[in-house]
Amino acid sequence: MLVLLIVFMISAPLLTAGVPLELPKTEAAALQNQQEPITVSIKADGSVYLGEAVVPFGELAPRISAVAGDGYDKPIFVRADGQASYATVAQVMAGLSNAGFSKINLLTDTGGPSSGVAPAKAEVAATDVGLRPAQ
Repeated sequence: MLVLLIVFMISAPLLTAGVPLELPKTEAAALQNQQEPITVSIKADGSVYLGEAVVPFGELAPRISAVAGDGYDKPIFVRADGQASYATVAQVMAGLSNAGFSKINLLTDTGGPSSGVAPAKAEVAATDVGLRPAQ
């Protein structure tokens, strides 16, 4: 019985993740949500997924509209790998917004660096090449 419990505890998180990504870490808290969201994932290589199915970028808006039905106020969770290009993430989010969706959320992991003062090592590295650290 204990073995089954351990197997379940190890495998349960793997079943809920969908597309495996390395989400960037932030200090933001998790949101409490009432509705079942639609999940769009972006891998490091730029491939886009709707749920667990690969979707070409040009087909994303029509496919997500079909999944949402008339629910343009349905929340959409965008999960982007930390190594995915900013341009790809921005294009996907703009495409969702242009399709009429208003509740677009960018998901991250918690426990990342603080948004406060930059670490001393980064400041030293920036001054070594003649740049001033961001204020």
